[in-house]
Amino acid sequence: MLYEDEDDIFMGSPKSKFFDVMLNANRSLVEGAVENIVDRYSAMELLLEELIEDENEIENRINDILFNKTDEVRNRTNSLYISAMGDVLTQHE
Repeated sequence: MLYEDEDDIFMGSPKSKFFDVMLNANRSLVEGAVENIVDRYSAMELLLEELIEDENEIENRINDILFNKTDEVRNRTNSLYISAMGDVLTQHE
């Protein structure tokens, strides 16, 4: 797990670095990265709706995962921040 450490040379969490990059990078690159995130989110929603027809069940399962798998969700979120930030930085060069 990644922790924010004052002595860390990178000074910040994946989330804080993600926003640093996104707020300072080329706007069109950031728009592309955000569009990719939203498109993937939409595709995942569609997939869930195909697999589970009851919207209440979808919400219940999501909430269950958020509550019971907090560390796994946090790790996945950090990975997504790092991946999106990497995509923008590699295109920015």
